[in-house]
Amino acid sequence: MRLTFYGGAKSVTGANYLLESGETKILIDCGLGQGSNYAEKHNFDPFPYSPVAIQAVFITHAHIDHIGRVPKLYKDGFRGTIYSTPPTKDFAETMLLDSEHILGEESKKHRRPPLYTVSDVKEVVKFWQGKKYHEKFSVGPFEIEFYDAGHILGSASILITAEGKKIVFSGDLGNNPAPFINGTEFLEDVDYALIESVYGNRIHEKLNERKNALEDLIEETVKSGGTVMIPAFALERTQEMMFELNELVENGRIPRVPVFIDSPLAIKLTMVYQKYSEDPLYFNAATAKLIEMGDEIFNFPGLKMTLTTEESKAINDIKPPKVIMAGSGMSNAGRILHHELRYLSDPKSSILFVGFQAEGSLGRKILDGEKIVRLFGEDVLVKCKIKAIGGYSAHADQPQLLKWIEPMKHHLKKVFVVQGEEREATPLAQKIRDQFAIDASVPMSGDSVVL
Repeated sequence: MRLTFYGGAKSVTGANYLLESGETKILIDCGLGQGSNYAEKHNFDPFPYSPVAIQAVFITHAHIDHIGRVPKLYKDGFRGTIYSTPPTKDFAETMLLDSEHILGEESKKHRRPPLYTVSDVKEVVKFWQGKKYHEKFSVGPFEIEFYDAGHILGSASILITAEGKKIVFSGDLGNNPAPFINGTEFLEDVDYALIESVYGNRIHEKLNERKNALEDLIEETVKSGGTVMIPAFALERTQEMMFELNELVENGRIPRVPVFIDSPLAIKLTMVYQKYSEDPLYFNAATAKLIEMGDEIFNFPGLKMTLTTEESKAINDIKPPKVIMAGSGMSNAGRILHHELRYLSDPKSSILFVGFQAEGSLGRKILDGEKIVRLFGEDVLVKCKIKAIGGYSAHADQPQLLKWIEPMKHHLKKVFVVQGEEREATPLAQKIRDQFAIDASVPMSGDSVVL
């Protein structure tokens, strides 16, 4: 087998790996590179392989940095089959259509033709098939099996067997225990592994610490009469925060103030969560029990979902204190920008980051302490309180990443550390070498190895 790294190498985003055996070529993920812009300029470049020659694409999960260039692949000639778990398939069309709208704006800004069109999205999803966890199937010489990655609903690590060798692509691994989905599954008899490294050199807060930190920030901001802004990814992070706020509100741990979910995408995706909420394959036992007892886990007093533009604008008419959760998660697009324009300069308000902020993103600039940021052509003073709770990341931290490697340590010949910036990936690779005496490297984009 030959493995080539075409994305996600020394970068958090843009996951894209080519695996070849004989004449069969398959891809694992085909994501959008993201950073200072929603779509970086290199996303518009031609693929470094022939899309026509790709027989199948295997998707680990539905975040745009893992699926965002699939419609471009179709536009450029791909006509193979796309495989993922059923929830990922259900998320895909909604995610890609939302992305197409933002990408259209990026295309105009960079004076380039659109990366893909609505028609490309509508057509490519016709080639998409859902496969459940542990439902083995084959494409050419490759045998494939999905394992629960515990990252978001339907996320998978992908085990591929060919030529008598086994290789696993971690996808994004979950921060366990997650509030409502099942945890990460572990593998043992594997020869090669690709492991993500978003938090490869960090340790998250404990579960109770992150909830206490969320409670404290909301209480402090409400007391001061301010607004809590939460830039949140529409897929998983928003639902996770809704689940946590539900528990805090229903147990009287935070004051009952208006909480707005100001994201049409998040609202649509929450419907997919509700579709699978009674399936033990995806939701954990504790959550199943809550649902059985009649708890609406994504609803609580004071919650309002603002689907239309008019409803979103009306949030301004509600005087603080209030909580606003909106996309995008790195403040590089979406409705959150309008709220940041209004409240970043308010010392009574606060902005809470609950996910990774990539280099160059507006969220990263705010988090790194920039005092003036640019929004809609205006210079905005940053005077509000800034807080990050890493424990709410859906990504595993360093100890959890090492825990995923440990059951495979007696069989692994090589580990490739991917999907992280170099300052996160390199320490993780060193830890794997030191702790398990396994060869571990941080590949560069374009690197190719024979397994």
